Amino acid sequence: MIKIAICDDEEKAIALDEEVVKRSLQQCGIGYEITAYTRSSNLIDDIADDHFFYDLILLDIEMPGISGMEIPEKIRAFLPNVKIIFVTSHIEYAIDAYELSVFRYVPKNNLDQKLAAAVTDAAKWIELEAGQEYTIQTSSRMEKIPFKDIYYIERDGKNASIISRAGTSKVRKSLQQVYEELNAPEFLFIDRGYIVNIIQVMKISGGTAVLKNGERLPISRSHLSEVKQQINRFWGAHI
Repeated sequence: MIKIAICDDEEKAIALDEEVVKRSLQQCGIGYEITAYTRSSNLIDDIADDHFFYDLILLDIEMPGISGMEIPEKIRAFLPNVKIIFVTSHIEYAIDAYELSVFRYVPKNNLDQKLAAAVTDAAKWIELEAGQEYTIQTSSRMEKIPFKDIYYIERDGKNASIISRAGTSKVRKSLQQVYEELNAPEFLFIDRGYIVNIIQVMKISGGTAVLKNGERLPISRSHLSEVKQQINRFWGAHI
């Protein structure tokens, strides 16, 4: 079940967005729950004060009070993984998707095609991120780390350190052992000392992988071409 918020100051626009969302997800067989907002402040209050959870938010850019452009920064601390789709008639705006963590930008005059594709892609990504867990078990503790929360794994002497949203967890295994235990297509070696989670990669800049948490990891020259190809293949297969 994907939880979706639609925020637009025009009720007619909300109805059109909702119609496209429902049709798109029903065709994919994906369950959904939609909440509509005509005031951006109400959306922010629900998320910040009442801790409402949403997987996907559709936002108009130009709204009275708090604009759609301001919302991503205000809710990021509460919903770090939320997917945001801007739906707007103001196509002249230059959207910095990297800074605002915006999943897609859709013009209102092309809702049927562009919004349907954006919602379908976002829903598939959300389901992918919901995936499995990696379990660390010793004589004294057991820890489960959701795959979607793992940024990367690095070699740390005889240990492998798993860096995730919860912090750093060490396991006395080689990187190769951890990689084989993960056994998931979103994880790949980018260097002999690093395994990265493709889902957490924002971009490849030169010989560096830039992650969603702001960290930058080196990609060895021998791996660079293959890393780019594997990332393209991964998203081609899943989105």
